[in-house]
Amino acid sequence: MDMRKHAKPAARGRRQASGPSARRRMYLVAGLLGLTATGLVARAFDLQVVRKQFYQRQGDARFLREMPIPVSRGTIFDRNGEPLAVSTPVTSIWANPSEVLDNDQRIPDLAHALGVDADELKSRLAQRSDREFVYLRRQMSPEAAQAVLDLGIPGINGQREFKRFYPSGGVTAHVLGFTNIDDHGQEGLELAYDDWLSGKPGAKRVIRDRMGHVVEDVEQVRAPKPGRNLTLSIDRRIQFLAYSELKNTVDKFQADSASMVILDVHTGEVLAMVNLPTYNPNALDSSRAGQRRNRAMTDVLEPGSTVKPILMAAALSSGKFTPTSPIIDTTGGHWYFQGHDIHDTHNYGLLTPTGVITKSSNVGAAHIAMDLDTTLMYDTYRAFGFGNSTNSGFPGEASGYLRIGADWRPLEKAILGYGYGLNVTVLQLANAYATIADNGLMHGPSFIKGADTPSRQIISPEVAHELIGMMETVTGPGSTAPQARIANYAVAGKTGTAHKANAGGYDKHSYTAAFAGIVPASNPRLVGVVVVDNPSKGSYYGGMVSAPVFSRVMGGALRLLDVPPDNIGRWYVGGPLQGTGGLAGSKPPVEAPIDDAPIDEGTP
Repeated sequence: MDMRKHAKPAARGRRQASGPSARRRMYLVAGLLGLTATGLVARAFDLQVVRKQFYQRQGDARFLREMPIPVSRGTIFDRNGEPLAVSTPVTSIWANPSEVLDNDQRIPDLAHALGVDADELKSRLAQRSDREFVYLRRQMSPEAAQAVLDLGIPGINGQREFKRFYPSGGVTAHVLGFTNIDDHGQEGLELAYDDWLSGKPGAKRVIRDRMGHVVEDVEQVRAPKPGRNLTLSIDRRIQFLAYSELKNTVDKFQADSASMVILDVHTGEVLAMVNLPTYNPNALDSSRAGQRRNRAMTDVLEPGSTVKPILMAAALSSGKFTPTSPIIDTTGGHWYFQGHDIHDTHNYGLLTPTGVITKSSNVGAAHIAMDLDTTLMYDTYRAFGFGNSTNSGFPGEASGYLRIGADWRPLEKAILGYGYGLNVTVLQLANAYATIADNGLMHGPSFIKGADTPSRQIISPEVAHELIGMMETVTGPGSTAPQARIANYAVAGKTGTAHKANAGGYDKHSYTAAFAGIVPASNPRLVGVVVVDNPSKGSYYGGMVSAPVFSRVMGGALRLLDVPPDNIGRWYVGGPLQGTGGLAGSKPPVEAPIDDAPIDEGTP
């Protein structure tokens, strides 16, 4: 039997049996492929369309960053273009703590480069491991920072910043103030003009690699706007001269502190302002708060006899007094008034009003004060700026204190005549003298060169001229301040020696020594005020302690500014009563320094 005949139908059966199964498998595979393709398309649609922005943000967060573009703070110049405050580029090192901790075997190298303890650095990073940005060290020099970055430690990055530097150090510290680590003004003119100096940082988008290094700048988001420069009225040369002389005086007399202010008479511009003790604004950590205080602006003092020219301005304006009349009896050197002893250091006898200034007689000043209308005296003191801020714009400027005239008791009025019972700042006192120097015209003091400050007439030019003549006698024979003289220049001024107040009244052994002066007297250009607080070695009189500082500093300033001499070959122009020093009689004056004596300790 031929078996091949029977085999063929079986094979066809097998093929017929397997046909539908193969197609089903093919359909299944095709379906799976279709579903996969559909899923991929759906996933792509979800990624590219539905959640595109989310994933874009996530990607950008890892590689695309917005970085600030730092700007330099404006430079501060003195009036002659010398830099007083400049900003220098520095680099701050920051870290992504988690990345650094993932490579903790490199932490010792990092700590060594930063100059810190490795264990402390690791602990600090561990405590902040949930953050992405932590400063490790601010404001390193670019070279030192680059040495850190060259280590190539993952998560370590650098950020460019600017650091403030003050070339004059402590000499100009109280005027300029300082900035904080973020370059924002904290005190002084840095604070007062912070908006002007700061500028506006820019911003840009960059792409960073996984190490945090910038590999590409994408775009500028915001253009940087650098800070604007500022030109001050300060003359750095005069500032250095005042600082040097004041420091020598503080050391010589072992004083607690001292201040000096120099003003341009015709503009009110501050040419110099120095305080001691001072500090180095480039090394703030080594200073104390008391050292950083601008005493000429923030501290007040009883001006003592330096206020007598202001009293005399009221007296001359009243019409009751002239430089030579009436005669004032100070015989005995004491006036017992309402149970209190107002006294002088010597018995000056009969004095003219000029003699009261020349000899700095407290008794004479008290008599003049009591002869004046209270309202006129108060209004004059107030007009000269006592009890009011000078509106210089300096942060923390004190207003001083002057009680309302209507509330003055008779004794209070008497002692106000020679500078007790009120408080002023050194700048206020300088501004009052500058008013006299500029024919009675008061300018608002300014620290900015060329500033347009308001001005107003306080006293008549005639009264101002008479006052200057009276104050010239203060540096003449038999006066209180021969040591304030300047060779070839006529000097008008006034000494002041005042007891310092304490909780129980006045301290018998603590003084403020002051001198305020105008040069050249015939054509005033500069006013200078020197105040030395509590000189404890040697003399404590204003004519012996502060007047010599005035002479040396102002003499140098006049030469630096090329101010023509007005008194060549002579030390002194005698003023309205030449040869008598303002005395009413003809007795020859004593060629010796005589200064003011303050009120008794128990006097209120």
